[in-house]
Amino acid sequence: MALYITPLFAGLLTLLYIFLSVRVIGVRKSERIGLGDGGHGGLQRRMRAHGNFAEYTPLGLILMLLLELTGATPWLLWALGVGLFTGRALHAYSVSQEPEPLRFRIAGMALTFTVLVVAALMLLTRSANGLLTG
Repeated sequence: MALYITPLFAGLLTLLYIFLSVRVIGVRKSERIGLGDGGHGGLQRRMRAHGNFAEYTPLGLILMLLLELTGATPWLLWALGVGLFTGRALHAYSVSQEPEPLRFRIAGMALTFTVLVVAALMLLTRSANGLLTG
């Protein structure tokens, strides 16, 4: 079984993660802050955008991969992938801005949580069906 959809989104999300990392590194270098945020509000925001991305994205990709491995329909995987990428991008954009455009943060988290809940429920349903039918 060849996998195409989850790896595509894993690649795109990895590029976004690297972009967020480079933004943190840029401020660290220009402000000479090796550890922590040094009281620099902009660095703190960039660090949280990067950190939050790292906290939620792997779980979304794992759920997508499990769905793809268990034969989920491509349209579902595409919807989850687009939702996860868009949600993470909106959230990262919002958190890193000063002043923060809160509507983007809310939309980003809503999209991310929707992807996680839908994927989790789909996996639970698929697992229950498999257990019941042997």
